[in-house]
Amino acid sequence: MDVSELLETASLLVPEELATEKDITVNDVWDYLTHDEWEVALELLEHLGNIRPLPLSFWQALAAAAEQMRLDRSAAWCHWRCYETRHGIIRADLTLRPAEEARRQTPFSGAGVLRPMWNIGRRTPTGDPDFYIAGLWAEFAPIVEPGGRATVRLAPLSPSNWQHLQPGQVITMHEDRTVAGTAVILDVQRPSASAAA
Repeated sequence: MDVSELLETASLLVPEELATEKDITVNDVWDYLTHDEWEVALELLEHLGNIRPLPLSFWQALAAAAEQMRLDRSAAWCHWRCYETRHGIIRADLTLRPAEEARRQTPFSGAGVLRPMWNIGRRTPTGDPDFYIAGLWAEFAPIVEPGGRATVRLAPLSPSNWQHLQPGQVITMHEDRTVAGTAVILDVQRPSASAAA
């Protein structure tokens, strides 16, 4: 399928009554599609997809369209949302330790590139903290600086090990055995059977 067909397919998966706070609807998307304004249509569809869970095929179509338009960050975000549709959403408020107190001396990309280890409260059979890997996407932050703070989304490598997390729980980020940052869980959403289809 070409970009236009992919965006049309995705738009057909959005309920007509769905609208953003600024009253953007699927009809607005169709207006942009009829004028070949594909990038704007993609952006609007991404916003509509954040209002409530939509099927996996919605995010797959958007990811393919973004790839064809060579919009790398949008493609990465849509692939990230595919993962969340399958496995659920974990959001947290992350505070990194300052550069003088931690291994990390440079900022990192907020676009899902970093996959640090996390202490999520589980223990090994010997009683030591057990660490689990999860990718990290910073909402509204292209980069995260040492000592910085950001709302992040986590994509665990082994999602079943993270199901015990609850809002308010504190977990720690590690890039080695030392603590690189502390995160307070804000939201945990299990995948919905209808969205994952």
